Amino acid sequence: MTPTAARNPVRGEIWWAELPFDPSGKKRPVIIVSPDTRNSHPRSGSVLVVPLSTSIQNQGPSQFVLRSGETGLREDSAAWAGNISAVSREKLIEPIPGHRPISNFQICRLASLVRLAMGCLEAPN
Repeated sequence: MTPTAARNPVRGEIWWAELPFDPSGKKRPVIIVSPDTRNSHPRSGSVLVVPLSTSIQNQGPSQFVLRSGETGLREDSAAWAGNISAVSREKLIEPIPGHRPISNFQICRLASLVRLAMGCLEAPN
């Protein structure tokens, strides 16, 4: 896996990235959650991602499990909506063949969990 993707990421795809909260050199799968208009815009140097983790036993309220059969990853993973991050497009690593995109329904579920992680429990005006 090497950085510098040859193509733009697509919303829902699972790519790999080194995130600021991880130890240096650690790469983890991430779900691309930003809209494709942002992902492909020539002046947008970053995309929004939600990281995945194989630590699924200690789930918090802003996490949910994605099964390996759903994602194509080797193991079940927890989506950490509370750790949504902007990642430079040039630091993304293209998906491994066999990874399956996450549905728009699941991405919208992640968005509601981001709101929960931010303490925004009331309905927007």
